Parts: sequence; C-alpha cells; structure tokens
Amino acid sequence: MSELAAAGIGFLLMLGGLALGLHVAVALFFVSALGAWAYLGWPALMGFGDSNWSALNDFIITAIPLFVLMGELLLHSGVTEKMYRSLSDWLAHLPGGLLHSNIAASAAFAAISGSSVATAATIGTVALPAMAKRNYDERWVVGSIAAGGTLGILIPPSINMIIYGAITNTSIGRLFMAGVVPGLLLTALFMAIIIVASVLKPAIAGHRDAREAPGVRLRRLGELLPPVLVFAIVMGSIYLGWATATEAAALGVLASLALAAFTGHLSLKMLHECFLATARTTAMILLIVSSAFFLAFVIGTLGIPQALTQFVADAGTGAYATIWILVFFYLVLGCFLETLSMMISTIPVVVPLVVSLGFDPVWFGIFLVLMCELSLVTPPVGMNLYVVQAVRRHGSITDVIAGSLPFIVMMIAMTALLIYFPQFALWLPARMFSAAS
Repeated sequence: MSELAAAGIGFLLMLGGLALGLHVAVALFFVSALGAWAYLGWPALMGFGDSNWSALNDFIITAIPLFVLMGELLLHSGVTEKMYRSLSDWLAHLPGGLLHSNIAASAAFAAISGSSVATAATIGTVALPAMAKRNYDERWVVGSIAAGGTLGILIPPSINMIIYGAITNTSIGRLFMAGVVPGLLLTALFMAIIIVASVLKPAIAGHRDAREAPGVRLRRLGELLPPVLVFAIVMGSIYLGWATATEAAALGVLASLALAAFTGHLSLKMLHECFLATARTTAMILLIVSSAFFLAFVIGTLGIPQALTQFVADAGTGAYATIWILVFFYLVLGCFLETLSMMISTIPVVVPLVVSLGFDPVWFGIFLVLMCELSLVTPPVGMNLYVVQAVRRHGSITDVIAGSLPFIVMMIAMTALLIYFPQFALWLPARMFSAAS
C-alpha cells in the first residue's frame, strides 16, 4: 500500500473516531499508534515517550497557559464591560449602530485573550442584553458576535499561532506581527458588510439612544487604555527584542494582575477561578498537542509529506490552484472538526507541501488561522455558534447560523485577498523585525 493510501485510511479512521465521540487527543493517538504498529513495528510505539517529552518540554509551549491566564485575569477584572461601553459611544452613530461595537469589542478583546471561544462568550454576555432592549435584528446580533469572536485567533496574541509555530518551528513573534494587518482588515470587512446591510435594511439596527455629551465620551475613552496597555506590553516587548513570546506572555500576566488589583477585583476567590479555568483549558490543549506531535513523528517517518509533494508535482497542479484546493478542503473539514483538531491533524502533511510550492510558512500560518476561523462558524461543529447560542438561551441555533453567513462571505473574501496579496501578512513582520535588528 502506498504512503498516500495509508494516510487516507488513517485520516478516515480519525474522522470516524471523532464522529463516534472520541476526544480529539484520543483519536489522534489511536491513528498514530495504529500507523506506527502497522508500518514501523512495536518499537516505534516507544517513540511516543520521546515525542511527548519533546513536545511538552519546549519553552514556547509555556506561553499557552500564560496567555490563557492573562485572558482569564482580564475577563474577571471587569475590563470587558467598560471597553464595550466606550466603543459603543464612538461607533453607535454609524449605520448598524451597536453591531459595530460587537465587532470592535471582539477585536479589542482578541488582542488580550487569544481565544475565539472566550471572546464570543464574553462579548455575547455583554452585548445581547443591550441589543435586546433596542430591538436589533437578532440574527445580525448573534451572527456579528459569533463572527467577531473568530478574531480571537487571528489578532495576536493567538494560542493557535503558538501551536502552529511550535509544530512547524516558525517564529512566534513573526506570526504575531503577521496577524495584525489581516486581523484589522477582516474587522473592517465585517463592519463594511454591517454598513451595507443597514443601509439596505435600516430595521436591522433597531433604535438608537441619544449620543452622550462629548465630554462623557472622551472621559470613557480612557476605559480603552487597559487592553491597549496590555497589548502594547506583550507585542512591544517582542518587537523591541526585550522578550520572547513566552516571556512576553509572563509580562502580560503581571500587567493583568496589576490591573486587577488597581480595579479592586483581585482576590483569592478571583485567582482561584482564574487558575482553575486556566488549568482546564491548558490541559485540554496540551493533551491534543502531545498526540499531534506523535502523529507528526509517524507521518514524517513514513515519508507521507514527501509522497504528497511528489504527487502534486506529478499532477502538474499550479501553486495557486493547490492553495484553492486546500481552501475547499478546509471548508469541508471545518464542518466536521473543531479548530485545534483540524489544524493539528493537517499541519504535518500540508505544511511541507505548501513550503515546497514556494509559500512562506509565516504566510501559511495566517492562512491556516483564517481557515480555522471559518471552522468556528460553519455548521454543524462551529464552536462559536454553540457558544453564542448558549449565552443567548432561547430560540434556535439556525438563527446564529443564518446570521453568520454574511460574515462567512467576508472571511472568504479575506482569504482571496491573502492569497493574491500575501504582503498583507508579510509586510509588517518584515518591516518590524528588520527595523528591530
């Protein structure tokens, strides 16, 4: 049996395990162990211990619990509600009103969270009651929150980028910088579709409150300083060369602790809740990462990436045609797999192929994150859809799906821009790191 046929069977077995309800890490390990036993023999199974140690004994991996903890501390510090109110003061006069606040607040919280699910849940908790009072079209409300939440893994810091960088040995700092411009551009595209829809159908924006006095809006503008300060500390320390991504995450945690103390929210109970949530999230992520590294070891030993590269070369498929095939592949895959499992299970095979076609691994990291964003809002497994529906607590999830469709179109448009204009992702890291050196 050829390497590609073996890879196809293993992938189908993994999908079958996930369909039966197996945990992502269990499904990944099962396929890896089966492949190692069938093609490499029992001794290869002993490689799991070495692979597991190598995966978790990595300085970069330490950034994951630190960024998760940073987001939890800021979430429990009351930053989000004040941030949402301040953004609403300045954006509510645009066509679409508070719908823009959902997108802008998601982008701002994404810059201090690193998690799309946390972003959607947090903004949804604040935004849904405010919009229900003003008779906004509920589909557009929940759709904007679900889509806005996806910015959590594109705008740095991003846990998904850290995992991609750890597996592919790509600079985390460059990945973070590469996500800034696409993240801001996607935010602008989301707001643009809201404006167009509101002009065509003004009823979706409900009724607006009277604008606050300029003095009040200027005073509340200061409520945006805490997230901006934390973002500046994390990204600035990386850009200036003062800290690695892991060290920058630790600085972000210290800044978040200081902010919680300043706002009066710091307590033993608050810290206990933050530490517990961080432990749960980190354990889940690292279990998947550990199994994924073993899968990468087995795939690499079998020579599957090289076989796939040769297959594409023999088929004569052009570089851009191959990328669009991958777009379709990830769109279909995103309907069945959640973000981490989709990303981690495909990286060992796809990244060598893409690099062999001449694409920059930093660029592909941003492309892959965009595909993960799409998976968060595509049924039936889109996590953000279920998170927003859980916060909403009434109606049908079909409303969330329907509300997300216009934003999915914008994500696909952003994907096309990224494919044909890669400098959207590569310009800032090239400029920043060349200037820093």
